[in-house]
Amino acid sequence: MVQDVAMAEGERAEKITINLNVVDLGRIDLLVHEGFYANRTDFIRTAIRSLLGTTSETIDAAVSRKTLVLGTVHHSRGDLEQLLEAGRQVHLRVLGLASIDDDVTPELARATIASVEVLGALRASPAVRAALADRTV
Repeated sequence: MVQDVAMAEGERAEKITINLNVVDLGRIDLLVHEGFYANRTDFIRTAIRSLLGTTSETIDAAVSRKTLVLGTVHHSRGDLEQLLEAGRQVHLRVLGLASIDDDVTPELARATIASVEVLGALRASPAVRAALADRTV
């Protein structure tokens, strides 16, 4: 299992969709036009990072309270096979990215992953996601 506290800038980002009223959108466009931001995405990304920065103490406290891993957690087939051999299960609790290799079978995932709580993104095959659906918070 590998953990990284922060994702590198070059890593794949998750896409989100937001709806804004036309006045807010116009205000963003004005700031872009005036050169404060390169484009709408730059403004939105900057605004999100700024707000997350001002709430970092709250986030850190929640991470500690919930015993979440902050960053990236990756489970390979080998990791899960070692857990199975040891008769152990893992509780996958992540704030960031949790990934499970594509060669992990649904049966191996069910045998070794007791619960899944991911605040961010879970990358796993559709079959593994389906196998863990009843264990996902």
